[in-house]
Parts: sequence; C-alpha cells; structure tokens
Amino acid sequence: MRPSFVHIIARPVERGAERNALGRRTNGEGLPIGIVITPGQAHDVTAFPALMQEIDCDPEQMLGDKGYDSETVRRDIEQRGGEAAIPSTATRKIQHAVDKALYALRNRIERFFNRAKNSRRVATRYDKLIESFAAFVLLACIRIWIKFVHAA
Repeated sequence: MRPSFVHIIARPVERGAERNALGRRTNGEGLPIGIVITPGQAHDVTAFPALMQEIDCDPEQMLGDKGYDSETVRRDIEQRGGEAAIPSTATRKIQHAVDKALYALRNRIERFFNRAKNSRRVATRYDKLIESFAAFVLLACIRIWIKFVHAA
C-alpha cells in the first residue's frame, strides 16, 4: 500500500457512548492512512467499510487481527484484488491459513498504536467528545508522519 493522507471520519451524535472510540488503518510502514471513530463497544469489523472508503487505493495485503475475521471482509479484500492475512477465530469451522512472515508485519501496526499513545492525551482519553478526541488523534498522527518524512 502506498502512503496517503490521514483522514478522520466524525459522525457527530448528540450524546452517549457513540461519541467515544477509534478505528485505525496504517500503511506498510506503520504510518496512519485512515482513522475512523466508532463507539467503544463496537466490534472491529463494523469499522471496516468506513476504513476502506478512507483510502485512495486498494490494498495488496490486508493485515488484521482476529477481530476482522469475517467472510464479508475477506470477500471485499479479494474483490479489490488483495490478499487478506487475517487469522481465523478458534470457533470458525473452516480455518484460513495465514502466511506467518506476512502476518508478522502486523507488528508495525501495533507499533503505530504505541507511538500514538505516546501522546498522553490520546492514551488516557482526556477528551470524551468525538470531535476533540479525533482532533488530538489527528495531531498525534501528524507528529508520527513528520518524524517519518524528516527521517527519509
């Protein structure tokens, strides 16, 4: 996947838990290319369609954890010409094989989460409203991108 700009989707809601959450997407370097705000109790797979709309190209590989284990997600990635590297949940009847070398690259995504949480305001969630939390997540992502651009 080629780098793109960071995008934020914010669906303002009057009140409640729907205003607090975060979905992430990174490129092959572990740099953020899409961020979707979702309710904290929402399952990971519910953010997938919005995350896919946030990018300007189709992924060659989609690395995801077991939270993205869904036939709908796998079909969508295949229709886009990509390969889904998502391990199957233990309860799935048909287990999907995952290339371990490819899946090991998911560590870059986890490292992005760690770098984003170096921003104390993001890690501790001082901001409870979607608008202000999304703004500070975006600022954290910009800081990560700036370090990458200056290092290149």
